[in-house]
Amino acid sequence: MSNESGADNCLGWAARDPSGILSPHSFSRRSIGSDDVSLKITHCGVCYADVAWTRNKVGDSMYPLVPGHEIVGIVQEVGSDVNRFKIGDHVGVGTYVNSCRECVYCKDKLEVVCQKGPTLTFNSLDVDGTITKGGYSSHIVVNERYCYRIPDGYPLVSAAPLLCAGITVYAPMMRHKMNQPGKSLGVIGLGGLGHMAVKFGKAFGLNVTVFSTSESKKEEALKLLGADRFVISSDKKQMEGVMKSLDFIIDTASGDHPFDPYMALLKTTGILVLVGFPSEVKFNPGSLILGLRTLSGSVTGGTKDTQEMLEFCAANKIYPEIELINIEYINEALERLINREVKYRFVIDIENSLK
Repeated sequence: MSNESGADNCLGWAARDPSGILSPHSFSRRSIGSDDVSLKITHCGVCYADVAWTRNKVGDSMYPLVPGHEIVGIVQEVGSDVNRFKIGDHVGVGTYVNSCRECVYCKDKLEVVCQKGPTLTFNSLDVDGTITKGGYSSHIVVNERYCYRIPDGYPLVSAAPLLCAGITVYAPMMRHKMNQPGKSLGVIGLGGLGHMAVKFGKAFGLNVTVFSTSESKKEEALKLLGADRFVISSDKKQMEGVMKSLDFIIDTASGDHPFDPYMALLKTTGILVLVGFPSEVKFNPGSLILGLRTLSGSVTGGTKDTQEMLEFCAANKIYPEIELINIEYINEALERLINREVKYRFVIDIENSLK
């Protein structure tokens, strides 16, 4: 796996321009350092971030761009100082692969909010001066601190979406103590993140209400995912029926939507956590002030939370709902993701389709 010669040693799929169209691309991974782990990638989840950066929606895309930050695989090689992993271990890599390690957040294992900014898994400046390339590729070299042990017996294919979709909802749920049985949780949006919020909510013993604009999601929300209630958010009567009834809301919707109607559903001192990216957040101050409510934001999670979540999922038999695809299907998959035509997370079978 080492790359002493500088020859291309990794096969991936990359976007070359803001069209976002992906095609095969050979490139060079850095040599393995003393505290690095090299893993053969078996699966990679497909996240909306892959759409955003391949199409330069953030404005900072560096091409050729290899996306993918829900990575799982098998350790092929370890550096001389690595002590957490050995060859053959099942390992995950999430949304970042490095951080300053010295700031108060890194010291608290909250590297995702590193003061100097974490090194993202793709489209970020790596330690060797190259641009990081993600999991739509045959292998990756990552410092051991930013790798996660996949618990024994937990399927690699199921672990992939946990590394972004899963941790993005798990971390704020734990931060805001949403693991109290008997409390009530609302989940806005039922995509990759939303369906994991429902699963975690049920595992924590919460009473879970799903809010969606799509009646077609009702049966799956209730029967497949185990939600207790399903509310059409555009139906005023249904919304009025759950006024001031929720302790918590997790808002995973990235489309623009009003906030006041949801704030009105929270009990006094209720908490709404925003993990989606609408173009603006607008609400009447009274929605917040008069009910002593909290509006909070969150991104993925630190290394401690991520490892804890993987172990929680294994212990509680929590598995994302996935559609397994070959890498050749990725351009169609990204279009379907944009159109919300996936239940509920695409996972690429890297091992069997990236040749």
